[in-house]
Amino acid sequence: MSQLSVENLPDNISRFSYNRGTVTSGIVHFGIGNFHRAHQAVYVDDLLKSGAKDWGITGVSLRSPAMRDALKPQEYLYTLTTLSETTEHRIIGAIKNVLVAPENPDAVTKLIAQPTTQLISSTITEKGYYLASGQIDFEHSDLKAELARLNAPKTIYGFLASGIIARANSAPSAKLTIMCCDNISKGGEWLRQGTEHLLQRHDKSALNWARDNVSFISSMVDRVCPATDDGLRDLVFKGTKRRDAWPVSAEPFTQWIIEDNFAGKRPDFDRVGAVFVDDIAPFERMKLRYLNAAHTIASTLGYLNGDSYVHEAIERPEIFNFMRGALYENVLPYADVPQGYDGASYIESVIKRFQNSHLPYGNLQVGTDSSQKIQQRWFPTIDQALSQNSDCNHFAFSLAAWTVFIQSALDNDVLNDPKREPFKDVKSGTSNTNIEAYLNIANADKFAFSQHSNFMKTVHKWAEVIKANGIKPAIIEFSTP
Repeated sequence: MSQLSVENLPDNISRFSYNRGTVTSGIVHFGIGNFHRAHQAVYVDDLLKSGAKDWGITGVSLRSPAMRDALKPQEYLYTLTTLSETTEHRIIGAIKNVLVAPENPDAVTKLIAQPTTQLISSTITEKGYYLASGQIDFEHSDLKAELARLNAPKTIYGFLASGIIARANSAPSAKLTIMCCDNISKGGEWLRQGTEHLLQRHDKSALNWARDNVSFISSMVDRVCPATDDGLRDLVFKGTKRRDAWPVSAEPFTQWIIEDNFAGKRPDFDRVGAVFVDDIAPFERMKLRYLNAAHTIASTLGYLNGDSYVHEAIERPEIFNFMRGALYENVLPYADVPQGYDGASYIESVIKRFQNSHLPYGNLQVGTDSSQKIQQRWFPTIDQALSQNSDCNHFAFSLAAWTVFIQSALDNDVLNDPKREPFKDVKSGTSNTNIEAYLNIANADKFAFSQHSNFMKTVHKWAEVIKANGIKPAIIEFSTP
C-alpha cells in the first residue's frame, strides 16, 4: 500500500508534468476543503501545466489541522476522481503548503504581506462571513475581539486586515486582489466591508493604501463535490494502487465566472476554461436561484422522505416533479439569466446533473448551514414573486418542509447549522409558534414575505399537512388540482 505520489502510477492515471519545485505560491486560499480542491485548484493545476510558474497555492485552514495533517505526508498531492458513466482519476499538484491559522496566525499575516502573494481567495461557506440580517455581525464575539485587538485574528476579515497592514508597511508597491469563491451574493463586497471596517479601527493609513492598491472581487463557482468517505478512498486505491488520505470526487461539469477587476497581476484562468466578466451579479443570481435553490429543495424533501442522497430523492416522481415545477413556475418568471443563457435550458441541465447516480451527494451535506443558505437561495425569489402578486406556492411548501426538516434533524441529532443552539432553544409550543421562530432564526423577518399573511398561512397549512401525513402524501396533495 504505497503512499500517494506521481511515480510509477498506472498509465491511465492523469498527472501533472511540471516541476513543483520551481512553482511559487502566488495564491493564498482560505478554506482548503473539498470544494476548493475539486474546483479552483484544478484550474490552477491546468494553468501550471500550461507553463505558468508563479500561481501555486498555499492553503489556510481557519479552524482544523485535519486537512494539513492528511496531505502533508503526501507533499500536498491528492487525487481528483471524476464520477459519471466512467471513473477518471487525476493527481493534482497545485497546492504547495497548508497553514493552520490558529496554530500560527503570524505566519498567515506574513504570507499575505509577501509581495509574491498576488491573489487571495476564499471558500469558507456562508457562515464564514458572519452575516446576520443582511449585514456583517460585528457584535459576534470573534469580530468584537478583532475590533478590540488584531494580534490574534480568527476570522477572514481579521487576517486580511492584519495582512494588509503588514503589506502596506513592508511592500507598498505590491498590489493585491482578494476574491470570494463562495456561494454568496456579492461576496467580494462583504470581504471589502469587513476588512475595511477593521482597518478603519486599527490603521487608517493602511485603509487608504488598500483603497488604492487592493481590489475585492466576486466569482461564481459551480461543481458538485460530495464529502469524502472510505468508499472513495477504496475506489482511488483500486484505480491508482496508491493510498490517498483525503481524495476528492466531483462531477464532470465545472464552471468558474470571475469578475475582471484585478488590482495587480491576473492569472490566465481564461486559458484553462474560466470566464472573465465585467458584471458577476447575473451569474451569481442564476446559480443561487436556480441550481442552489433546487438543490436545497431536493435535499430537504429527500431527507424527509428517508432518502440519503440527492439523486435518490429525485428518483421519486413526486419530488422530481415538485422540484421541476418550482423551477419553472416559481423561479423562471422572476430570476433573469445572463445574456446568452436560456433559463429553461439551464433548468434542464441542472436536473440532469442532479440525476448523476454515480456521484452520491448526501441530503444532509446539502442541508448543512441551511439557515444561512435559504436566505440567498429562496427568500429573494419569494419576495420578488409576491411583490408582483404572483404564485409562489412551491416555495410556501418548501419553507414548510424546511421547518419540519429543522425539527426532525434536531430530534435525530443530525442538524449541522451555525444556528443549531437557537433552534434548540425554540420551546415546544404550538406548531405555528415554532414555524415563525425557526424562520426568523433564518432572518425571514427581514424579508417582506414574513409579513404577507396569505403566504404565511399557506406555509403553516403545509407544515401541518407534512407533519400529519408525511412528505410524500403532502406533495401528492399539493400537486392534486
